[in-house]
Amino acid sequence: MALKQQLQLKQQQKLSPMQMQVIKLTELPVLELEERIKQELEDNPALEEGLEPTENPSEYDDDFSPDDDTNISQEDLTLGDYMNEDEIPDYQLRDNNRPSVGKQDEIPFSVAASLHEYLIEQLGECEFNEEDDKVAEYIIGNIDESGYLDRSLSAISDDLIFQQNIDVSVPHLEDILKTIQDFEPAGIAARNLQECLLLQLDRKEKSDIVDYAISIITNYFDEFSKRHYDKIIRQLGIDEDILKEVIQEITTLNPKPGNNWGDSLSITLSTIIPDFTVEAYNGELFLSLNNRNIPDLRVSREYSDLLKGYSDNKESMSADNKNAAVFVKQKLDSARWFIEAIKQRQDTLQRTMQAIMDMQYDFFLTGDEAQLKPMILKDVAQRTGYDISTISRVSNSKYVQTSFGIYSLKYFFSESMQTDTGEEISSREVKAILKECIGNEDKKKPLTDDKLSEILKEKGYIIARRTVAKYREQMNLPVARLRKEI
Repeated sequence: MALKQQLQLKQQQKLSPMQMQVIKLTELPVLELEERIKQELEDNPALEEGLEPTENPSEYDDDFSPDDDTNISQEDLTLGDYMNEDEIPDYQLRDNNRPSVGKQDEIPFSVAASLHEYLIEQLGECEFNEEDDKVAEYIIGNIDESGYLDRSLSAISDDLIFQQNIDVSVPHLEDILKTIQDFEPAGIAARNLQECLLLQLDRKEKSDIVDYAISIITNYFDEFSKRHYDKIIRQLGIDEDILKEVIQEITTLNPKPGNNWGDSLSITLSTIIPDFTVEAYNGELFLSLNNRNIPDLRVSREYSDLLKGYSDNKESMSADNKNAAVFVKQKLDSARWFIEAIKQRQDTLQRTMQAIMDMQYDFFLTGDEAQLKPMILKDVAQRTGYDISTISRVSNSKYVQTSFGIYSLKYFFSESMQTDTGEEISSREVKAILKECIGNEDKKKPLTDDKLSEILKEKGYIIARRTVAKYREQMNLPVARLRKEI
């Protein structure tokens, strides 16, 4: 095999440490930003909390250039290390000139225990020995966000022996699991939907209807799922009216018992602190960033003076003092970069949200969903001068408080469609019509996707059947045969 040498030129966008800071900080919602600032204050002694004095110590003497043998190098970072989209834009800073519009109410938020914490709390009431308590806690840790146990007991048995040196048989795990399945909410820790429904039915007050429901879920679950009601009626020897009552009983059950506790079991995501507030006054909108817990930051005067002292005595410095000077300069640079990155982050968020507010002005005034206009990331990027990747980072995990509620920024983005007259509409408007059509359909003869497409066409919306199916799935609406009722 012959070796071949080849010279190749490759152009790469280099990212400075401050650019990296801006990218990372832009992604953070306000709660995580607060934690990030606290961490930086702890890690960097050259960064302090408070306003800058009249004499600005952040403009420290940057003339110190240590010899090459004492300089601590930093690897160059390339654009590919962090993002694959367009280059980082040149940010233009500006002050937030929002007028004073009176005292703002406190931004509301709720605090609730996570499902994981709730189950562990109930575990404390069980009379398990120390080992079984650890096993039960491990099982709870494997319950997913919907409330299901998403790992087999045999796999959990293997995990316990290898990770915690606890040898527990599958039958014993089954006994512990049954105890957990008695916890609230009903249906918790089921291994599939069938078991989840049976766990809930077992807690119901006994009656003929409940007994029929248990029998159907136990013995005819596949037929029930596929709406093969005629077969169930024949097998159980019941009439249509009885089956309707049984179906009503089953539909009151919760197929995802963990959902009341949000999307995470270990983190309370029910705590939402909006990053923005949009307020309406006399037909005008005013935007503000939630900065109430973001401290003012400054570069340490003590460290600035220390570096100046080193710079004044460069010629007579010992090797140890040169190393100390390098350390001080790095901390000062890091503090300066961090402060500037915070400023750029805030300005980026402000300008992006301003563009979203301008484009969705009527919605923010009225709260009427019908007023939402088609808007994609590219539209906001063009208005702000930022690239699409920056808009995406700003929109991710951020919330805005309005007079009508708290909304995720992603809520305001939707693709554009056209009517038969060429009028541009939002896909959200089409979804609303689809939802209304399905809600008003004859459940004995539910509308197929083809029929829904025809109805939309009659209303002036030219939507293909596959697009109807996509929108229906996005709204978690099942296909026609699964919506059929007797």
